[in-house]
Amino acid sequence: MNYKAGEFEVAVIGAGHAGIEAALAAARLGCRTVIFTINMDAVGNCPCNPSIGGTAKGHLVREIDALGGEMGRTADECFLQSRMLNRGKGPAVHSLRAQIDRRKYSDTMKHKLELQQNLELHQAEITGIKQTDSGYILTTRMLAEYDVKAVIIATGTYLGGRIFIGEVNYESGPDGTFPAAFLGQSLKELGLPLRRFKTGTPARVLRSSIDFSDLEEQHGDDPPIPFSYDTEDMGDNKVICHISWTNEKTKEIILKNIHRSPLYAGDIEGVGPRYCPSLEDKIVRFSEKKRHQLFIEPCGLDTEEMYLQGMSSSLPEEVQIKFYHTIKGLENAVIMRPAYAIEYDCVDPTEMNATLEFKRFKGLYGAGQFNGSSGYEEAAAQGLVAGINAALKIKGKEPLILERSGSYIGTLIDDLVTKGANEPYRMMTSRSEYRLILRQDNADVRLTPLGREIGLISDERFEKFNRKQALKAEELKRIQKTVIPPGDEINNILVSRETSPLTTGAKLIELLRRPQISYADLAPIDKTRPELDANIFEQVEIEVKYEGYIEKQLRQVEQLRKLENKKLPSDFDYTELNGLRLEAQEKLNKIKPSSIGQASRISGVSPADVNVLLIWLSSKRNDK
Repeated sequence: MNYKAGEFEVAVIGAGHAGIEAALAAARLGCRTVIFTINMDAVGNCPCNPSIGGTAKGHLVREIDALGGEMGRTADECFLQSRMLNRGKGPAVHSLRAQIDRRKYSDTMKHKLELQQNLELHQAEITGIKQTDSGYILTTRMLAEYDVKAVIIATGTYLGGRIFIGEVNYESGPDGTFPAAFLGQSLKELGLPLRRFKTGTPARVLRSSIDFSDLEEQHGDDPPIPFSYDTEDMGDNKVICHISWTNEKTKEIILKNIHRSPLYAGDIEGVGPRYCPSLEDKIVRFSEKKRHQLFIEPCGLDTEEMYLQGMSSSLPEEVQIKFYHTIKGLENAVIMRPAYAIEYDCVDPTEMNATLEFKRFKGLYGAGQFNGSSGYEEAAAQGLVAGINAALKIKGKEPLILERSGSYIGTLIDDLVTKGANEPYRMMTSRSEYRLILRQDNADVRLTPLGREIGLISDERFEKFNRKQALKAEELKRIQKTVIPPGDEINNILVSRETSPLTTGAKLIELLRRPQISYADLAPIDKTRPELDANIFEQVEIEVKYEGYIEKQLRQVEQLRKLENKKLPSDFDYTELNGLRLEAQEKLNKIKPSSIGQASRISGVSPADVNVLLIWLSSKRNDK
């Protein structure tokens, strides 16, 4: 018989990266919150790669931190090696990536949940969810019932999880944990449209069985760059990563056994991630390539497990051993954990608003892989937004809706709720039309004032932010006023950088505008340069060099904002609007876009359909 176990304002189902941010945000905003996990030892687990960040993902972590989230701070506390990716390209695509100690990261996040006021962490499997007049009742496997006002579903890959390794498959969560076996049926009965996705992870191998002698080394940046604007000193990089390659022998073994892959045998029904395919998928899809790169990365300081980045597979274990042994450095590798694919239930994210609240279920939110995304960073970003919005709703305040023109988090959520996800969604810089103004270096400028307004940025941190902005403004004024006279020292610098020497004096800002010249180049002749944080110099240099491009993107943002401000009713039946194509009517009725801007981004809504909507809105205003 069920028993009443407690009442909470916010309940979070799942304590992965999405659940952690959701629970911390709700609790820090003053809501009595409970977070449930099937296994307390799996809180904040990193079942795939032992890293945080990466291309575009690093932007998300910086934005999470700028809003007051936790992922960036904890990644800094647990980092092993830090690198800024894409330095050879423009600043819009520079992205931070850190190898982390995965067990330390998990332990640190668990402890932060345990210490957080207004938050209780419970080990329990939620098996049922029922809507009531005042919120929801959650039931656990132990027949406990919790009355809650708002629920955030952040089940990751646990919901209906099933592991595949060759011909073997079984119910499981990631890393051999129990799956959420019963909640999916309850969600279907509630009315949520679930579907199956899949993802995978490579094998872990014993460090002492790897021959590093002939492998390319990959070192971290010196000094390491932190994710969090709160982090003062990262310390030194602690590990070296290595690079190797597959070869024709690897390819031959995989193709010979491809029929034993559950992906190609038809055993897996879930859709996998296009941008993070398994090795067998890469070899089939890119058959012309003779080799594929892999990275050998430590999982932590207190473990001998090494992660093989880029080598996920669902082939049988004995086949994995054979093809791993064809790779340079891995000829005698001992596999400690085999690679596997995992299939799981997730929801159609177009059922949600941009707040991540379900349109048909007030007070019910989704976050992370449950919403059809992939990756720790995408999950944490959604968890933060869902947690904030659940708390704001309970407090009777206006919701947080992040514009796609103001953040990668806004882009991520807008893509999910507007376009949906036919495969696990991965954030990439190419997904944003405004990436030059949504850089990783200026996430604090864009989002910290908003985090402060919400209530997640402390007085001390906001004062630090304001001091930084004041110093940046002073530095801009200084380089606008400081004149460098012509002379041998400056001209030698300019000529060595293949740019023309000075014949008359030039302001520092004019020299910095030259593509060939950096702040560092000008240091010997810049006698009045103050000692500032490197991030200030970085922001000033980018804003000076790309001023024209940035202004152009800001004008585009203003044009977009005009469309976003043209609001559409949430209860209109678009089949009643003559002039719309049938596909547009169906898509508009399904998504119920909040604005003309959102409607214009729906797949199947053409520019002609948008014009019909604009004319209709205009006629409605004229009627009024």
